[in-house]
Amino acid sequence: MGVGADSGRGQLFLRSLLFLLLAGPPARHPARGQLRYAVPEELEHGAFVANLGEDLGLDVSTLSARRFRIVSRAGARQHLEVNLENGILFVNERIDREEVCEAGGTCLLHLQLLVESPLELYRVEVEVLDINDHAPTFPWQEYVLEVAESAVLGARFPLESAQDPDVGTNSVHTYRLSPNGFFSLEVQTRSDASKFAELVLERALDREQQRVHRVLLTALDGGVPERSGTAHILVTVLDANDNVPAFDQPSYGVSLPEDAPAGTLVIQLNATDLDEGPNGEIEYSFSGHAPPRVRELFHVEPRSGQVLLKGRLDYERASLHELYVQAKDRGPSAVAVHCRVLVHLLDVNDNAPEVTLTSVSTPVLEDAPPGTVIAVISVLDRDSGDNGRVSCEVGPNVPFELRSSFRNYYTLVTTQALDREVVPEYNVSITARDMGSPALLTRSTLTVPVSDVNDNAPRFLQPSYSVYVMENNAPGASICSVSALDPDCQQNAYLSYSIADGHIHGMPVGTYVSINSDSGHMYALRSLDYEQIRSFQIQVQAQDAGFPPLSANVTVHIFVLDQNDNAPVIVSPMPRNGSVATELVPRSARPGYLVGTVSAVDADAGLNSRLSYQLLQATDFTLFSVAPDTGELRTLRSFLEQDASRQQLVVQVRDGGQPALSATVSLLLSVVETMPQTLSDFSEFSLPPEVSSSSPLTLYLLVSLGSISFTFLLAILILTAIRCRGERRSRQGDSCSPPRCHCCPGSRPSSDGLKTSNLTAQPPAGTTAATCLDVPAGGPPGYCYKVCLGPESAQSDFMFLKPCSPPRNNEKDPGKRSRPDQHLQVSKEAKQPNTDWLPPSTQRPALKRY
Repeated sequence: MGVGADSGRGQLFLRSLLFLLLAGPPARHPARGQLRYAVPEELEHGAFVANLGEDLGLDVSTLSARRFRIVSRAGARQHLEVNLENGILFVNERIDREEVCEAGGTCLLHLQLLVESPLELYRVEVEVLDINDHAPTFPWQEYVLEVAESAVLGARFPLESAQDPDVGTNSVHTYRLSPNGFFSLEVQTRSDASKFAELVLERALDREQQRVHRVLLTALDGGVPERSGTAHILVTVLDANDNVPAFDQPSYGVSLPEDAPAGTLVIQLNATDLDEGPNGEIEYSFSGHAPPRVRELFHVEPRSGQVLLKGRLDYERASLHELYVQAKDRGPSAVAVHCRVLVHLLDVNDNAPEVTLTSVSTPVLEDAPPGTVIAVISVLDRDSGDNGRVSCEVGPNVPFELRSSFRNYYTLVTTQALDREVVPEYNVSITARDMGSPALLTRSTLTVPVSDVNDNAPRFLQPSYSVYVMENNAPGASICSVSALDPDCQQNAYLSYSIADGHIHGMPVGTYVSINSDSGHMYALRSLDYEQIRSFQIQVQAQDAGFPPLSANVTVHIFVLDQNDNAPVIVSPMPRNGSVATELVPRSARPGYLVGTVSAVDADAGLNSRLSYQLLQATDFTLFSVAPDTGELRTLRSFLEQDASRQQLVVQVRDGGQPALSATVSLLLSVVETMPQTLSDFSEFSLPPEVSSSSPLTLYLLVSLGSISFTFLLAILILTAIRCRGERRSRQGDSCSPPRCHCCPGSRPSSDGLKTSNLTAQPPAGTTAATCLDVPAGGPPGYCYKVCLGPESAQSDFMFLKPCSPPRNNEKDPGKRSRPDQHLQVSKEAKQPNTDWLPPSTQRPALKRY
């Protein structure tokens, strides 16, 4: 029972404090870029170890923000911790040196310290110093030692050794023996500096005088304060068995691979005894010096002396095992002899490298520069030598590499620019391989997602869009849809559509079309009219929601398609004063005689404006016909006596649209013997109210025509005055006779005398002088109509009104009458017509007058 054992934690604290006072403050030893401290075991929670913030030169105020921490393997106990407020390393939980470091020697705690922003790694070693917190103990509290009475003086009897988990001076230092008259004690030192005691016979024994001797063996350690443990030794004096076994050699050495299976023969021991019979029969066993760990791993055959492997060896836990085997005969007063067996373990590459991701900074921005640290990786191999040397590498075809910062510590960094649109995520395979034979390796996969940066502008699916919209569309109807793609993700790929500012025919583009900012659907805000606008273009912009935002533009061409929504408009002849148009036809007209031309216009385009004419109603269908393309109204035959003198005709004008639209005009033809001098209704150019007010274009045309007419009339008046003055001088060469046709400068032309500015007359062939055409029959009394043409003129440019003397009765002058093929051309525009299907100019509406 230990005589120096303490009972309270308070005394242990006082001893630790005393140790600190004697040993001084924790040592700090810089060694190749790392710090080393020393701290005694068994300190309470919160005990100061070191000021890491000051020793590492770190700003204490940023430790928490930079996540300053101790990195440890999963499942490992955290004996030490760092206070992030002041950077002090303190004891987190009680450290038992004998538990942390089972083997003797220096006990070190290896700490890896990590700080981020920027990423830095430090290594710190903390040596756990032993304190005298264990007293020596013996395996048994009482030992029985049998000694033959014939034992010679100086005979040595090894005693069971005391065990002390402490190391150094705190371990077993010496032994003491209680005073007696027969035995003394000698303390021996093993090769590992451990102590054991031997009982030395100093005085001959006499069994008959004293059969049993009792002594007290005390084991003392070298700690402060000193601790001790005791065991009672009972020495029994036996009758003489004067020969003891002897081993071949006092110490044996053997090497054994650590992966040797159970049952493997470690060594064959041999001891001899010169006695005979039971006194010469030897039994083998572990001596009391063998620690429990040895008894778990090895087994000694009592009869054969074979030492066999019983448990599983581990080189990384202990590379050397020391076995103490005793041999004792079976005779009375048997004396045990001891030998030492040193078992050296050979390392086997049985531990694969361990890969630990110490710190991972993911995801990584795709515009991160080369050299950006992604992760800190630590590798560990518990083997030794080449079996514990590890190389680490990453898989091929990835833009990453490993850089070694400390031994068995690597940083994973980028080697080139990343592009999330090409590879959004990398699975980086990290392979750790040792140098053993055969080599063992460990693969670990690190997933590195790449976060998006707004580096791609939207892109439309088409370089431009062409949209065809039928006119008269419903306002608000969808006309088309544009679409763009952005290879970025999340908000960088969210697109909004808009229409660029602009004007269409002086109006903002926003009054014509709108666009859905999310879907890209475009809508017409008004009903389009082909006759007003046939095409226009707009710019559509697609912009993402990134920062800064990126955009792209596309041109959308919108073409308005014509719809047959305008009926033909009759422009000639026009009814007068609400009545039907009237016309005079001479009864002497021959077949094919051109009565007049029905003219119409259609504001539509294409087939919708192609007009056809037909005779819808007639008093006599055998008398008249209408040309389907030109609208010319001609006689089919000569007039007969029985033909009615008034012919009622209805002409229909139909366009080529689907469905077709049409207009009709009613004509009243009067068959007369002689033709009057007034113009017929085919020359009326006044537009109907519904046409003249149908559109602003009509108003513009009317204003233009009025301006031109006014200018034209003014020019006529001036030229008339000049012409009349010239006629006074050349009256003798005039083709009109003085009594019948003369110029009256002071006379005033009547309102019916000037109907149009374009009168076509064909002069006689070869005429070089000015030609005057006198029409005396149809004009009002006192006036005649005269057309004066120059020799180079092909059509009349002016019309003059002259007072004429009344014609003589029954006087007719064939040379003074108009020819049947002379006609008056009439054309007055009601609405700007489409010229795609208009007849040639020679077939435009005209009226021949007689």
